[in-house]
Amino acid sequence: MLSVATEGFPPSVATAAPLLRSRDVHLVVTSQARRALPFAAGTFELVISRHPIEVWWGEIARVLRPGGTYVAQHVGPHSLRSLSESLMGPLPDASNRDTELERRAAEAAGLVVQRMRLEPPRIAFFDIGAVVYFLRLVPWIVPGFTVRKYRDELRALHETIECHGAFETSSSRTLIEASKPS
Repeated sequence: MLSVATEGFPPSVATAAPLLRSRDVHLVVTSQARRALPFAAGTFELVISRHPIEVWWGEIARVLRPGGTYVAQHVGPHSLRSLSESLMGPLPDASNRDTELERRAAEAAGLVVQRMRLEPPRIAFFDIGAVVYFLRLVPWIVPGFTVRKYRDELRALHETIECHGAFETSSSRTLIEASKPS
């Protein structure tokens, strides 16, 4: 059985490559700009995805064999929104991650959604250092984040943590299983 992984985020490529190589998994580096998977149509029985920035439904349907399955955990709507807003202020609506929109997009690509469930896992930060570490690790939560740029907002967040023992927010994950008709 051939196992292949794709990744387009450079820091993740650097981390994943040696790990996957040690497990005989071939890593293919993809490009967000190209929006195409470099595989022939009908190549895979199973496609698994975790946290895609953008879901390429047409490409997923194209590379799946008839009867093949797509299993994924997508970032859902409003994930970590209160953390982002505590630093950046009010944000526009994140309706592009609505589960019904995702269902319709999957179906429009020719997939049949077997299961779709939205889960809101709780996240708690118990000190400001953990917040800073997290924001450096996950740069899309607060684009352009630096301690210097957000010093006042971080100080306010630190005071919230000191007062309440933690800053609590929730993540948002959409769990999906879809198949390509036989």
